[in-house]
Amino acid sequence: MIALDQIHVRLGSFTLNNVSLQVETGQYAVLMGKTGCGKSTLLEVICGLKPIQAGRIILLERDVSALRPAERGIGYVPQDLALFPSLSVREHLAFALEVRRWSTAQIRERVKELAALLSISHLLDRFPRGLSGGESQRVALGRALAARPPVLLLDEPLSALDDETRNEIIDLLRRVTRQTGVTTLHVTHSRSEARQLADRLFLLEQGIVRDITQRPEES
Repeated sequence: MIALDQIHVRLGSFTLNNVSLQVETGQYAVLMGKTGCGKSTLLEVICGLKPIQAGRIILLERDVSALRPAERGIGYVPQDLALFPSLSVREHLAFALEVRRWSTAQIRERVKELAALLSISHLLDRFPRGLSGGESQRVALGRALAARPPVLLLDEPLSALDDETRNEIIDLLRRVTRQTGVTTLHVTHSRSEARQLADRLFLLEQGIVRDITQRPEES
C-alpha cells in the first residue's frame, strides 16, 4: 500500500497542501497532471528525497515519513533514468544488491533472473552510452527492482520513447508488475498511458489529488 495522508510540501514559492491518496497493495496507479503541477515532487517526497512540512507517508502499513530513502523499501526510476556511465548493465543490476551486501552467488543469480525478466541478457556487458532509449529504460527498471522492493515509483518512464518502443515498454511494465506483485505509482501527463496501465487513476490539479478511476475522460 502507498498512502499519503494530508501531505504539506513547501519548496521555495511552490507548495502542495493537504495532499492525500491511497494505492492498495499490488495495484498499478497512475498520477496525471499538467507539467509543473507537482507530480514528480510527490514521487520525490515518497522516496524521501524532498522533505514534508506536515502529514504522513505510509508504505505497507508503516509510517516512513521520518525514514531515510534507503530505509523505505522503494524502487525508483527518475525521469532522466540516472544511469551511471561508468557501470555496465550487469553492474547496474547488481548495484543495490552490493550496497545491501548480498553474497556474490546471490547477486549473480538475481542479475541473471532480472536480465531474463527484462529481456536484456544480451546487454549485460554493455554500457549506457551504447543503449537505445528502450534498452536504457529496461536497465533502469531492473536496477529499481533488483532488491525486490514492495513499492515501485516511475517518473514519466515513457516520455522520451518513440511510439513502437513506448508500446513495448507498456507491455513490459504490465508483465513485470503483475509477475512481481509490486505496488506501483506511475507519473505521466499522457492519457493513453493511463488508460493502458492504470488500475487506479489520480489527477493532480491545483494542488488537489482526485481519484478519477471511473471517469478517465475527465483527465
